[in-house]
Formats: sequence, C-alpha cells, structure tokens
Amino acid sequence: MDMLILLSLAAMPALMIVGGLHDLTTMKIPNWVSLALLAAFLPAALLAGLSWTAFALHLAVGVAVLFVGAGLFALRWVGGGDAKLMAGAALWLGPGALLPFLVFVALAGGVFCLLLMSARTWCQPYAASAPGWAARLIQPKGDVPYGVAIAIGAVLAFPSSALVLAYAAG
Repeated sequence: MDMLILLSLAAMPALMIVGGLHDLTTMKIPNWVSLALLAAFLPAALLAGLSWTAFALHLAVGVAVLFVGAGLFALRWVGGGDAKLMAGAALWLGPGALLPFLVFVALAGGVFCLLLMSARTWCQPYAASAPGWAARLIQPKGDVPYGVAIAIGAVLAFPSSALVLAYAAG
C-alpha cells in the first residue's frame, strides 16, 4: 500500500517537471499536463488520507489560483499554460504550502530570468549552431518560459503540503 501511495504522490512532481521542460523547449505547456494534475489529485488525496475538509480547501485554493491566473492571462502577463499549471500545482499544494510555493516560484523565476538575460546577451554568437529550441530561447526579445519557475517552485514546496504531511503522519 505504501508503494501505491508513494506512486500517487510522485505524480505531482513528475507532471510539474514534464510541464516545465515542455515549456522550456516549446514555449507551450500542454493541456494534458494540467488535466493529469487534476485527475491524479483525487486518488492521491484519498490514498494519503487527506480529510474531506482539507480536500475542499485544496480544491478552493486551486480554483482561486485559476481565477487569478485567468486574470493575469487576460492582462497578457502570463500565458494560458502558465495559469493552468499554477492552478494545478496549487490544487496539490493547498493552503498550507501556497505561500512557500509562491516564494519559491518568485525566487526561481528571478534567477531563471537573470540566467536567461545573460544567455541572451552572451550566447548570441552560438545561436545559429544551437538546437532549435535553444536558439529560440536565447532570442533577445523572446518570451520567458515561466513554466520552468512554476515547476521548480511546486517541487520545492511539495514536501510542506498537507498531502505529504498526511502521508508522513499516517
């Protein structure tokens, strides 16, 4: 039973990493990643022993983050995939890990943007020989695949989530 619980809990970090890498290489986060996060949450919550109250709070946090993300998307501050990935992560993290998640996302995003700005400055001579995704990534005025920072923040905050804590206590 422990192996089944651990496998269900591993879905979140695995899907977040897939979403972040996909955003890095294609500048898109597929809808199936967010849908898989949503679908995998219920069995993981049940297997980990999350209470119904905690389940409802996780759901409320995920919906709230989705609405905020939709507003940010409407303002063209984030992409639609970023908004959905944030909501999927927030669903798994719940209210207890939301603040660490947001802090980790902000820190990872800042470091990633600094690295990307440096690469866009210093790596231009190598862009022609780089793989297509890397050449696109280092375009001087290119977009920032913020799904990378979202994935890093989610994976770092996950150990403090109620899901992981419920499993550890059980």
